[in-house]
Amino acid sequence: MMHELPDDFRWDADAVVIGASAGGIDALLTLLEAVPAGYPLAIVALVHVPEARDSRLAEVFAPRLALPVREAAAHAPVTPGTVFFAPNGYHLLVEPDRTFSLSCDPPVLFSRPSIDVLMESCADAYGPRLAGLVLTGASEDGARGLTRIRARGGLAAVQAPQEALHRIMPMAAVTRANPQLVLPLAQLAVLLQRLGARR
Repeated sequence: MMHELPDDFRWDADAVVIGASAGGIDALLTLLEAVPAGYPLAIVALVHVPEARDSRLAEVFAPRLALPVREAAAHAPVTPGTVFFAPNGYHLLVEPDRTFSLSCDPPVLFSRPSIDVLMESCADAYGPRLAGLVLTGASEDGARGLTRIRARGGLAAVQAPQEALHRIMPMAAVTRANPQLVLPLAQLAVLLQRLGARR
């Protein structure tokens, strides 16, 4: 487990999945605003929003990012160079053919969409060519999903709990998933850019 990003750290990935909850919008903006146009990886993000409320995350983020931003839709392909947000009220999954699907299964850890459900499906679809990030949050959602990413040979990274607005989610991920990297947001932003660096 590394607490500083090595200068020579590299990882070959096709997609990045990011989970956050309380305090996650600001943290996610810090990460995604640093991603340049032409970034070659798909980014799938899930931020917990109260289920009774429509998610407007794609609308909020689109004007501020260099990449195209979409709300994920059933049967749509997970296309590179795009940021996808999970719609509210459904579990979001990535199928083995790397298309999205939606599920009405019961909430997991009181959340639907669930970070665990999304990350587990991404781990199965991408294997070692996946990077998973868990950010600030006030539940333990994401710890199980990040564990699956590690088990499938992917990269697991967590926001340093001491700087997170809410520490419960990153602490659970650190404790249960044994991630390779536990970094402050500024270094996670550098990591995200490196994952998309052309080789």
